[in-house]
Amino acid sequence: MNILGIDPGSRITGFGLITVNKLKFTYVSSGCIRTQGNLNDRVVTIYSGIKEILEKHKVDVVVIERVFMRPDRPNPDAAIKLGHARGAAISAAGEQNLPIVDYSPNQIKKTVVGKGHASKEQVSFMVQQLLKLNKAPQADAADALAGAICHAYHSL
Repeated sequence: MNILGIDPGSRITGFGLITVNKLKFTYVSSGCIRTQGNLNDRVVTIYSGIKEILEKHKVDVVVIERVFMRPDRPNPDAAIKLGHARGAAISAAGEQNLPIVDYSPNQIKKTVVGKGHASKEQVSFMVQQLLKLNKAPQADAADALAGAICHAYHSL
């Protein structure tokens, strides 16, 4: 099964593709879609970037991280922008009739690291270990790969 994880962001959207056979993970690709301009331009860039990835690789399921707002520092504007980024990624995957699942950031961290409030560095380290990578991926790409790994564990 080929799982594409997406860590949506209005400025940087991370993506990570893995192949899973039982619980054997194989790294395929990862990176970041970097955007600029107004929000509309950024949403179009995210949509186009995800669409290009889906056209280049065979993907069986898309995993997208849910929007999370910290209760101690609510930022509705950031949540709305993140929702736009999620919508762009969901639209690109939906256009391909791919199944789309989502997990909260805490679910992903708990599955990959063992604790729901793990740091970005801990997530990146575990992704590197689980995928046997020579170096840690970029932070947003590591989060996307972690989402894909999370789904692999939950779908078996």
